[in-house]
Amino acid sequence: MPQSEAHKYELLIYWSAEDQLFLVEVPDLPGCMADGETPAQAAANAEEVISVWIDTAREDGLPIPVPRRHQVVV
Repeated sequence: MPQSEAHKYELLIYWSAEDQLFLVEVPDLPGCMADGETPAQAAANAEEVISVWIDTAREDGLPIPVPRRHQVVV
């Protein structure tokens, strides 16, 4: 999957005191999560995880959810 497709999904990034890492959830892709030491690293890791999630769904013949949200926070 081209990386640009991964950019279409909303990323929820938050700090986890328990893990001492930034965590990322991708609400449109069940179970799709990543982490990183910085928000940017966590987002970059999420892009890779999204690609793997979608590739795996395609291989298994499962539907790939259409991105529902397009929220940008600056």
